[in-house]
This record gives sequence, C-alpha cells and structure tokens, in this order.
Amino acid sequence: MEILKEFINGVCRITLNRPSVFNSFNKTMALQLQDVLDDCAVNPEIRAVLITGEGKAFCAGQDLAEAIDPEGPELKSIVRDHYNPIIIKIRELEKPVIAAVNGVAAGAGANIALACDIVVAKKTASFIQAFSKIGLIPDSGGTYFLPRLVGMQKAMALMMTGDKVSADEAERMNMIYKVFEEESFEEEAMKLAENLASMPTRGLGLTKKAVNLGLFNSLEDQLDLEESLQTEAGETDDFTEGVNAFIQKRPAVFKGRLK
Repeated sequence: MEILKEFINGVCRITLNRPSVFNSFNKTMALQLQDVLDDCAVNPEIRAVLITGEGKAFCAGQDLAEAIDPEGPELKSIVRDHYNPIIIKIRELEKPVIAAVNGVAAGAGANIALACDIVVAKKTASFIQAFSKIGLIPDSGGTYFLPRLVGMQKAMALMMTGDKVSADEAERMNMIYKVFEEESFEEEAMKLAENLASMPTRGLGLTKKAVNLGLFNSLEDQLDLEESLQTEAGETDDFTEGVNAFIQKRPAVFKGRLK
C-alpha cells in the first residue's frame, strides 16, 4: 500500500509510503490518499488527522518517471485529478489536519503540507518549491497558501529561486507552526494530534470553516459568519460540557458530537 493508516486515540495517522522514491506521488498513491481523507471526513471516531512520510523524506512531490511516461497520465490530469482533490479535501475536512514533516518536502509535497491546518517539522526537515527547476509553476495550492503564510515578496523569491528552506528558517518566517528535535519529533507530533483529538471537534471544525471563509469575506460578512457559527457551536454537547467543567472546576471530557 502506498498509503498506510493507523488509528490511535482518536487520531488517524496517515503515512505516505513510497520511501524508495522519497514518497513521491504516483496516481495510485494520490487516489489512495483521497480515499483515506474521505473516510476521515465521515468517520466520527476520527477526530484529528496526522500526515507524515515513511523513511527519510516527507514527500518529494510528483514522481517524474510517471509524469514523463508516454503511457502515464498527462500533466493536466495529474494536477486536476490527483492533487487538486487532495488539497480541497484537506481544507474542507472539518477536523484538524496536522502535517508532521519528517524530512524533505518538495514541490507538491511541500504544498500539501502547507495546505494542512498545522505544520510541524523535524529539525532536519526542509521545504523546497522545486517547480522552477524544471520549468513548471507551483501547484497544489502553492501560489495560494505560501504568499498568505510568508508574504508576497518572500513567497515570490522562494517560488522563483527554488531555494531550500530549513525547518528552523520556515518557523522563523511563519511558514510552519513549530520545529521539534529529531529524537522527540514523532512523540511530540502525536502528542499534538492526540491533544487536538481530545478537544471539541465540532468547534475546531467550525473554527477552520470560519478561517477558510475569512480569506475572502468582508469584515461585516465575517462578523455575520462568526455569529452563525458561534450559535451552531453553542448547540453542541461539548459546549455544555465545557461550561459545566469550568463551573465545577474539573477537566472537561469532550466527545466531539452534536446534541
């Protein structure tokens, strides 16, 4: 299997599993990842998602052997049918999605990571907008997410030069959330995912929805949206539990369900 999945304490741990080619995507892996993300969306037992890579790399982007194969999918199809649905599914999944970048994240691999809600990286990891090196443009949402994360000037330079960005530098420029030391990376990444899985899932999903729409809304529209989503959040069992736990001075036990 090109995609491995494991269920741990409310977390679906997804592993990109083509280590011999640095977890680069082919059609099979892309479609398998789409299927797993679909399952994460509808399975109520899954309350957070963590995506990482097997071996030394997170993901080197597209498997170029497939891209140049006369019998393989055309470039248009690779972007439209393989990568675009993955990005949309990550953004529309109303649960936290964490990218645990364990090594190099290049090309589409870098941008799939940046499409996730929270990105953490091993200290030895790196990010590369490698497209310019082969005459292509950033895809998989790279031209959308990167300027919003690091600003237009920095993003343009990184996309045009294809410079490698270390994990520490990525954190400094607000490309990612946090860097973990190599020896504690897996433990810390899972601890973050498990913590999110124990929180009010519906509230986190509505927060994600609000932030997504806030990229386009006017202030007035966003305030109206917040009113609507806050009302929805206030109708969940988790809101009731959170208030009761606060009043009773005890830890809350959230279930992630609606009334």
